[in-house]
Amino acid sequence: MNSIKLYPIIADNFKMDGGACFGVVPKTMWSKHVEADEKNLIPVTSRCLLVETDNRLILIDTGMGDKQSEKFFSYYYCFGDDSLEKSFKKYGFTFDQVTDVIITHLHFDHIGGAVKWGKDGKTPELVFKNATYYCTKKQWDWAVNPNARERPSYLKENFMPLFEAGHLEFIHEPGEFTDGIFLKIFDGHTRGQIVPIIKYKNHTVVYAADFIPSALNVPVGYLAGYDIDPLTAMKEKEEFLKEALDNNYILFFEHDIANECGNLKMTDKGIRLNETFKLADI
Repeated sequence: MNSIKLYPIIADNFKMDGGACFGVVPKTMWSKHVEADEKNLIPVTSRCLLVETDNRLILIDTGMGDKQSEKFFSYYYCFGDDSLEKSFKKYGFTFDQVTDVIITHLHFDHIGGAVKWGKDGKTPELVFKNATYYCTKKQWDWAVNPNARERPSYLKENFMPLFEAGHLEFIHEPGEFTDGIFLKIFDGHTRGQIVPIIKYKNHTVVYAADFIPSALNVPVGYLAGYDIDPLTAMKEKEEFLKEALDNNYILFFEHDIANECGNLKMTDKGIRLNETFKLADI
């Protein structure tokens, strides 16, 4: 088996509506754990994951990037100075070393960092120019012909350049991506979302993406308002949490600014978060 090393990559930090992040769960419940500002916004992050194997450097998701308009970013209240470039430098890597980019789904905050504007401010360029990019065919079809609800999240300048440059490949079925990395596919948040499962230091790490975006979203009913099919999302989560508990999976949270990883326990109320920690502590 490949010797795998994992590096958390913070692409950007921003704010989102607290109610939208927890759907029908009342604020009186979720606000005990995360503080909202006067606009009901809570801080979130884009925590990507860099996977180093014996012969590949694989990035999972890319954050939202910086090529959208000032008006666009004004809706998301970006803060801090974290970036893909800064995070890569922290671990001594360059963008040109990336061989593969797995995009869990094509919403702007997961794919936006894959493409940048050239020096003329209008010609798209691939950020990871030596990499092959991957998303599911199901998600691609969903993105290029978006439904009204998701249309604002699918910005074609984020993903069409990958396809047009011949750097995009489609995943059609769940299965092994490479030695030590398995891809599951879920449909509740959006059709064809990838959730990578990674063997790491005798553990199994799950890149939970928007399937379980934060530690607070672990309980089955704590669905984000962004999930397009809540009943499917609940069924998928309920089944997966049982699998994760039985196999002692570690969840790696993409959008939780306070908690990087967590594991699970059974309680009288069902499966819940047990403890949180960092990858470095494994």
